[in-house]
Amino acid sequence: MTLAGWKGIRAGAVALLAPLLFSGVASALDRVVLTAPGAEKTLLDRLRAASLIVAAERDGTTDSQTILAAARADYARLIGALYAGGYYSGVITIRIDGREAAEIAPLDTPETIGVVEIAVTPGPLFHFSRARMKPYARGTKLPPAYGDTKPAYSTAIVDAADAGVQGWRAIGHAKARVTGQSIVADHAAATIGSEILLEPGPEVRFGALNVSGYERMRLQRILKIAGYPTGEVFDPAKLDKVATRLRRTGVFRTVALTEAEALGPGNTLDVDLVLDEEKLRRFGFGAEVASSEGLNLSGYWLHRNLFGGAERFRADAAVTQIGGQGTEIGYDVGVRIDRPATPVTDATAFAGLRASREEVLDQTVERQELTFGLTRQFGDHFSAEAGIRYFAESVSDAGGTTDYRVLALPVSLTWDSRDNPADAHRGLYLDADLTPFSGFAAARSGGYVKADARAYRAFGADDRFVLAGRLQLGTVIGPDLPHTPTEFRFWSGGGGTVRGQPYQSLGVPLARSAILSVQTGGLSFAGASAEFRAAITDTIGAVAFYDVGLISIDEFFGGTSQWHSGAGLGLRYNTGIGPIRLDVAMPVAGPTGDGVQIYVGIGQAF
Repeated sequence: MTLAGWKGIRAGAVALLAPLLFSGVASALDRVVLTAPGAEKTLLDRLRAASLIVAAERDGTTDSQTILAAARADYARLIGALYAGGYYSGVITIRIDGREAAEIAPLDTPETIGVVEIAVTPGPLFHFSRARMKPYARGTKLPPAYGDTKPAYSTAIVDAADAGVQGWRAIGHAKARVTGQSIVADHAAATIGSEILLEPGPEVRFGALNVSGYERMRLQRILKIAGYPTGEVFDPAKLDKVATRLRRTGVFRTVALTEAEALGPGNTLDVDLVLDEEKLRRFGFGAEVASSEGLNLSGYWLHRNLFGGAERFRADAAVTQIGGQGTEIGYDVGVRIDRPATPVTDATAFAGLRASREEVLDQTVERQELTFGLTRQFGDHFSAEAGIRYFAESVSDAGGTTDYRVLALPVSLTWDSRDNPADAHRGLYLDADLTPFSGFAAARSGGYVKADARAYRAFGADDRFVLAGRLQLGTVIGPDLPHTPTEFRFWSGGGGTVRGQPYQSLGVPLARSAILSVQTGGLSFAGASAEFRAAITDTIGAVAFYDVGLISIDEFFGGTSQWHSGAGLGLRYNTGIGPIRLDVAMPVAGPTGDGVQIYVGIGQAF
């Protein structure tokens, strides 16, 4: 049967309703055979994906009424698949136990169905003799598949029409639409002539924003956070920004923006914003264990909307190094509040308090800090943060206790284009920190610089394989080692730097007297990591990795330097919140480690 011969079929609706009218029919389906002589694998796969009969066989469907309905619907579905592949003169036959499916009346369904044979003769591949669009908005990017002499995929025509409309919308013509399409097939020449006609409509400006669905949020704050551009020329990208700003607060479960059907006075366009708020409170906990670091337990309590203006309050607590190689258990507790759209739309003000204690090499460090600052989002990927920070630090070792007091002005710049921060397959992460500081007590003034760069590339079928790389650099400028607080010193070893080496095991000697020295962090650090990740199943993955780290006693890697490295293998189990990570690593080189190190956590190592 030719494709043209089936344009008049209207019995599909009856066939689909028939299973509701008749029940209890004996049935069976032995097999489905789909053939397409001369078809490429891509086209054959497309035909199989389009066929309801093939799906019925896969699902174990045996009801004869359902099978007949699927067969009759398959004519149109297979036609669509052929058109999508650029084939416009194909022939389709669908036989149910030797009878053409289209000739079987829905009320004459056989009691049993054994074999369904689908035969598709694609015919020649058609090409565009001409591919046109008018009028054409400046800056419109048509799909490469829509062009003269290109294969005449029907999907290319659809995509081109959508691109044409979006091109006009991008320059303010919100109500642009397709008014006509001329598609002429020359079967003798196997060509398609296509012309898409557009109507741009008037230039439109943003009208009112009509907000609904909020309960605890104040309307004034919603409007401030959204940054809705009333009166500006319409741009769909600006609407996307409005939605992104609101979602970024974490207050809303859903954010839905709908453009009004009709234009208002002066060619203005009103927009409806429908919100659904999240639960106010949330808590969580986590655990991470490593053979040398011991067990780290953490938990948090979160309030998403403390005062009705999307103020985000979070309290964190962690107990660290339980059962680790150190002699004391560490802790880290803190609170922080963030207020979006303060002082401007894309900025967030924050304040925080934190207290901690940790044992690192030969030293025990206790720290209390107070922080104020602002973060600013510039587009989807780039952000900046600046603030003021005061902390007091007491460092105890065999030589006694040293107190440091520091007032710092931290500034950071971040570029993050990763597709998934917890399990990145592609993209870049670049973070640069610069912190000038004034020192008091034992501390001296100077500057802290650190950079972290990560890159990801996926390849293979369904992005089965991922190459991931990381480079870390850091240094302290100004004070010498004894007058630098440990907060700004660098260590290497453990899950965040060099796996296979004990946690923060690589440092430098600090002379406490003529006869006594202790191990502490250095003034410069360089680290590099490489991973090869492979998906074994949809949920199970394997990783091979190699890490290296270097610590220097002086700024810019001057003075005595030491380095170490480690390598290992890991397993990943994908969950909805990120992969569960199990890494087993061994030291490769360096003076600090011996034996196997094991790491368990949530999310990729970097």
